[in-house]
Amino acid sequence: MGIDTERNVEMRLGGTIHEGILGMPAEPRGLVVFAHGSGSSRHSSRNQFVARQLREVGLATLLFDLLSEAEDQVYENRFDIDRLAERLVQASDWVAGEPELADLPQGYFGASTGAAAALKAAAQLPDTIRAVVSRGGRPDLAGEALPRVAAPTLLIVGGADTQVLGLNRWARERMQATTELAVVPGATHLFEEPGTLFQAARLAAEWFTRWLCRP
Repeated sequence: MGIDTERNVEMRLGGTIHEGILGMPAEPRGLVVFAHGSGSSRHSSRNQFVARQLREVGLATLLFDLLSEAEDQVYENRFDIDRLAERLVQASDWVAGEPELADLPQGYFGASTGAAAALKAAAQLPDTIRAVVSRGGRPDLAGEALPRVAAPTLLIVGGADTQVLGLNRWARERMQATTELAVVPGATHLFEEPGTLFQAARLAAEWFTRWLCRP
């Protein structure tokens, strides 16, 4: 398949078509499904940057739009964590039906509100989702699902993102799975400071390699 390929895919999730971008390294050892934050999409430049870093360590990546175009027009849907989590569960089911992906161990990477959706979905799929990474996430919005998450979870937060850092500490205290909190010094919520997004991507790559990858 070449060194690293990307292609557009159409995923039928819950009766509607969702556009996605599937990235495949030459010999994938696992698959990371991305959950973007509110108002974002599969075209998120930050998530695409992280996806490229993950493919360098042998992980396939799937970025897709959690909401259909019609759903995204309703502002409240962007914060409907249950709806977003259900889309992730449906995406994992779609993956299971794709011959080139079905045997790959799966993980979730969530940003902002997408992190809450990733944790809620992981709680529903304890035998499928092997690892979760949150970047600048709002895991607190996963609420009652937090203690039910079985997948080892890494919470990455910017050191200057003080409010979200507090919310991540609150969420971590309620989780029973293996969890770590990684603070990137000087980073704000969007990891816009030079080098900070790269640090977050490397932390994610190390976590997924540790908990997700087949030898």
